[in-house]
Amino acid sequence: MIEAANPDSFIRIRGVSKHFGDFVAVDDINLDIQKGELFAILGGSGCGKSTLLRMLAGFEEPTSGTMEIDGVDVTRQAPYERPVNMMFQSYAIFPHMNVEKNIAYGLRKERVAANEVDERVSDVIRLVQLDDFRARKPDQLSGGQRQRVALARALIKQPKVLLLDEPLAALDKKLREHTQFELMNIQDELGITFIVVTHDQEEAMTLSTRIAVMDRGRFLQVGPPKEIYEYPKSRFVADFIGTINTFEGRVTSAGDETISVDCPDVGVEVRALCTEDVKVGQDVCVAVRPEKIFISREEPEEDEGVRVRGIVDDLGYLGNLSLYRIHLETGRMIQVSRQNRRRSHKRFVEWDDKVWLSWRPRSAMIIQGDD
Repeated sequence: MIEAANPDSFIRIRGVSKHFGDFVAVDDINLDIQKGELFAILGGSGCGKSTLLRMLAGFEEPTSGTMEIDGVDVTRQAPYERPVNMMFQSYAIFPHMNVEKNIAYGLRKERVAANEVDERVSDVIRLVQLDDFRARKPDQLSGGQRQRVALARALIKQPKVLLLDEPLAALDKKLREHTQFELMNIQDELGITFIVVTHDQEEAMTLSTRIAVMDRGRFLQVGPPKEIYEYPKSRFVADFIGTINTFEGRVTSAGDETISVDCPDVGVEVRALCTEDVKVGQDVCVAVRPEKIFISREEPEEDEGVRVRGIVDDLGYLGNLSLYRIHLETGRMIQVSRQNRRRSHKRFVEWDDKVWLSWRPRSAMIIQGDD
């Protein structure tokens, strides 16, 4: 995917590829990132996201293409010459040093004056809220505290760009959610450009101002989290970000904003919002998120949406919401989620219950073709 060139971009990546023998890890990437952005590169294992990050850091050299940071071509620069620091997934903090010495290590290695080192260490320790842990060694810290030590050590050299490779992967779910907001607050306070590589969709959507979804070395879509989720441009993106139900069908009528699609798997014509140019007789994919589907015991009132019957095949209780797998009369399985707004020990529906599913045209999206 090629973005329009922006001469004011803080980071400009043009035509960057990386080959390892015959294997293409990164394939002709073009990207603009603005100063102060918290940008996420999202993709599965082996998609090329960490390789791209390592090229920005200077640990790998592109096979072709150029990289600029703040107007300077850094494509062939050594890592220590770049205004960049990297926080690794493993944290890589020294086990024999306490928190204070770990954080100060980079500055002392560069022979920064002792009084400046002390001042900057104190500032960054306050920023990551480790004042009470200065004298502790890594084995005396929790996973979240070690993560903050690694972050402080990356920030203390005051880079223009901070690269984070799966920074929260080692943390448990609750601590990971808490640390996401800590990272956002720190980034907002410092104004440093953050680039985060992750395979976690929720993490990318929570943290970032924009996301690049990556697969097989290429960007499939770049945009704000809400745009990526609500308006995916391909089946891969729609399926990779969250959960989605997809139905193959053929367009039977097309208006200005909505179209009707004959979907055999659903058993009825499906109306969906569509602003793209589609024609009657064209094959399309209709997609709808589980949370957009209403589930009820009673038949919904007549409206312009979809109404179908099914049987509860499976269900799961997650506390804040419940998940249902509904077996339609056509044999197709649909996943539905429902917010648990009321406190009750009774389930809304049980296994094998007959239910109605419905959704509005505006809740469905049209995805044309494959990636």
